[in-house]
Amino acid sequence: MFRDECRIHLRAGDGGRGCASFRREKHDPMGGPDGGDGGSGGDIVLRAVPGENTLLGISKSPNYRAESGEHGRGDYCTGASVEALVLDVPVGTVVKDLESGVILRDLAHAGDEVVVAKGGRGGRGNASFKHALNQSPKRFEEGQKGESRSVLLELKLIADVGLVGLPNAGKSTFITRVSRATPKIANYPFTTLEPHPGIVELRGFRRFVLMDIPGLIEGASLGAGLGHKFLRHVERTRVLVHLVDLFPPEGDRDPATAAKTIIAELERYSPVLAQKPRVLVFNKADIDPEAAADMAGEVAREIGATEWILVSAATGENLEAVLERCWDLLKGAKA
Repeated sequence: MFRDECRIHLRAGDGGRGCASFRREKHDPMGGPDGGDGGSGGDIVLRAVPGENTLLGISKSPNYRAESGEHGRGDYCTGASVEALVLDVPVGTVVKDLESGVILRDLAHAGDEVVVAKGGRGGRGNASFKHALNQSPKRFEEGQKGESRSVLLELKLIADVGLVGLPNAGKSTFITRVSRATPKIANYPFTTLEPHPGIVELRGFRRFVLMDIPGLIEGASLGAGLGHKFLRHVERTRVLVHLVDLFPPEGDRDPATAAKTIIAELERYSPVLAQKPRVLVFNKADIDPEAAADMAGEVAREIGATEWILVSAATGENLEAVLERCWDLLKGAKA
């Protein structure tokens, strides 16, 4: 099951209490304070690890608490400090403070980590308060409380190329043809309910990650349909493949309107996203090759595109040309 957003409450460990203790021994009849300090409580750390692509695991528990430090003891014994509680999350997780909405860290690379709740410092024992004017202090400190924080985790999957288009444009068939991804394929809208990344391998030991983004619709950038929650994943991509169905089912939008809808939603969601390098691909050329070529040219002129590729995801025609064009654009695209 895929999950790309969750809220969790974190409570770091409290610091241990300092000890108030005095020693009296035969060889030291005057004795003195020997209370040790308390240990520090555990931090809570979020760390990005490769191999994870969902927040489902961490979302199963809404509350996490680190252990508290041990209390100090007599004979100058310092309480043990506690190691941090490390929670693994997928690479690409954005950590936000739930109350303020401030981004604490974007864990965009494997190994990135952030301390989201700091453990409390241990309190000092009475031995720490001994000085020339006070040889027998009874004073000691309670440990500090650990930080408490609620955070929102948002996963933005990382891929080199994002595949966008209206529902039923043929994206699932496309990504199945060119990679080992296995999204659901059926002849009705919204068969893909979660992003599907796949590894594309080209000749010469070249490879990149292609991700199928669930079908967008008009108003997706404002929350309509399924696309709104998945537009965040497109932000991570460096190149977009815009797939347009030249022969949509009866009652669906004509190809030009469909293409304009996707372009408008990308622009509304993020001007930066709209400026990403884009490969315009017209699908289903196998249905009527001659008519498909004429239609593709007309639609391209109507939306102001000067470059496009005509393919058939069903038969595999021209798919390699699309992948090679993506590779060329990736070499010059910003990460």
